[in-house]
Amino acid sequence: MTTPDEAADTRSSTPAAAARNDPHRLPDVSGLIVGILGGTGPQGRGLAYRLADAGQQVVIGSRNAARAASTAAAIGNGVRGADNATTARESDLVIIATPWDGHAELLTALREELAGKIVVDCVNPLGFDKQGAYALRPEEGSAAQQAAALLPDSRVTAAFHHLSAVTLEDRQIEKIDTDVLVLGDERAATDTVQALASRLPGARGVYGGRLRNAHQVESLVANLISVNRRYKAHAGLRLSDV
Repeated sequence: MTTPDEAADTRSSTPAAAARNDPHRLPDVSGLIVGILGGTGPQGRGLAYRLADAGQQVVIGSRNAARAASTAAAIGNGVRGADNATTARESDLVIIATPWDGHAELLTALREELAGKIVVDCVNPLGFDKQGAYALRPEEGSAAQQAAALLPDSRVTAAFHHLSAVTLEDRQIEKIDTDVLVLGDERAATDTVQALASRLPGARGVYGGRLRNAHQVESLVANLISVNRRYKAHAGLRLSDV
């Protein structure tokens, strides 16, 4: 039986290979233009504010360009607003922060604009009833896997699921005390998203596995909602020994 420690043992025989495989060695992403589709919603606004405040160029998208421009002006820090297609086309990396109900329709419409780009899906398919939040299981397995199926020419990853929108938008909070799990099937893409997540003050991007494991990450949000309701909190995640 192989233990998790043994499976993770990837020691290399040369210093160059070891440096190349160092999980803590991440690229410089400060020059990337980040687009956020669903940027006028709470999660999108919060991510836009935090990334722009860290010096990232940010464009937020909406079906209504005027609404996006108005929201961008309210966020400040040089954030720009545009319609969804323009946002996707002009950005180097695009975060999907739309409601689950409109997820498939939006991505289908923007397949051409998103081709070749790193797409970061942070959508959580959830249902709500009298007992609280519960996870939905998309036909493809997860929202991120649905994105990958709809965007075959894009480099789809999954991240930013567990960040509290309330915390992100609260300008009195200087640091976001959380780790950001990043999932995907391409090392260069997940490294880029980890580096972007680590630009959020106090946050850290951590590789969390292949895209096929995105359902567990998306589903965990239902548990965090239960934690937050019970303790009147805005809980995130921290991983030990990494």
